[in-house]
Amino acid sequence: MLYRNLLAMEAEELMRANPLDGVVLLSGCDKTTPGLLMAASSVDLPAIMVTGGPMLNGKYRGRDVGSGTQVWRFEAELAAGRMPQEECHFAESCTARSGRHCMTMGTASTMASMAEALGMQLPCSASWPAVDSRRYETAQRAGQRIVAMVEEDLRPSQIMTREAFECASVTAGCPAPASAPWCSMCPPSPPSAARWRWCATATGSPWTSRRAP
Repeated sequence: MLYRNLLAMEAEELMRANPLDGVVLLSGCDKTTPGLLMAASSVDLPAIMVTGGPMLNGKYRGRDVGSGTQVWRFEAELAAGRMPQEECHFAESCTARSGRHCMTMGTASTMASMAEALGMQLPCSASWPAVDSRRYETAQRAGQRIVAMVEEDLRPSQIMTREAFECASVTAGCPAPASAPWCSMCPPSPPSAARWRWCATATGSPWTSRRAP
């Protein structure tokens, strides 16, 4: 949580220190998404998020391999002497066929889905692969939308409500993702916590979890 909080503080100061009417939040891996959302909620400027998207799926020797966990297994095989160095390098290259964040349903993908469920990201944009042409369209639409949000004076405090967090909680519980997002959603302390509405919702999380299929 340290780096999430540092990012939130840095982004908040950057937003406050510059004459901005609205912001487009660009995030990707793990803690960057909650960190930027925390900053936006503290400053409460009109804001919209655009995540980088997951990299393409990979295959190694005919079987699907995911980034992260699979790499640690390859490293363990190498350390145990059961996999040659060259084979390990080849296997690792199969797990990352393009840029951007992990394609497994870990923290990055889960937080992107939760940002969308919160209403801070354009619909259907969390899961598109990073190299998909719809990413360019999403970026353009986000730019158009933030201009409209500034004109509407639509702020994070009006979007990230208790109901929005309940929706995000159910979304996080549906695909049985990583456990880290639950920690990432918890605020550190005021002033960020004043607008980061998880505190108001935390007591209802068992109920929202039961709503997940």
